[in-house]
Amino acid sequence: MIIRRATPADTAGIWALLEPVFRAGETYAVARDITREAALKMWVEAPAATYVAELDGALVGTYYIKTNAGGGGAHVCNCGYITGRAARGRGVARGMCVHSHTEAAGLGYEAMQFNLVLASNVAAVALWHKLGFATIGLLPGAFKHPSLGPVDAHVMYKQLTGQGGSKGA
Repeated sequence: MIIRRATPADTAGIWALLEPVFRAGETYAVARDITREAALKMWVEAPAATYVAELDGALVGTYYIKTNAGGGGAHVCNCGYITGRAARGRGVARGMCVHSHTEAAGLGYEAMQFNLVLASNVAAVALWHKLGFATIGLLPGAFKHPSLGPVDAHVMYKQLTGQGGSKGA
């Protein structure tokens, strides 16, 4: 698998990965009817960096890195990952997440936070735990799943560099 920075030539392939996930409305807090333009702006233009994963010359995954909050929280990033349906179970999400740790640290981020990992996305929760993320909060019924109804969401966190923690007190 090759993971690299996305280029303008990748936008059609990125949209092909995003569209079915966003339309299903089962894992991302994104309007199910989001336009191609709005989705690409959110995934490719707004983040600090966007990447794609290739297997056998085909785009099979994508992820972004963006600042989670501003000001005193700007050292913590947030990432979003999507693996194409045909490539699931082949280590793509794991590879992208591991890659994102190195890339995020290289961009100056000290920690990574996932704000809304759905409890119904059991595979993602398990993978993020295996990769060193701690669940630091649970948001009851935070997501209205199209078939399951209200679903809890995990807030997950991982220190990338330094010691973290709070200063003062």
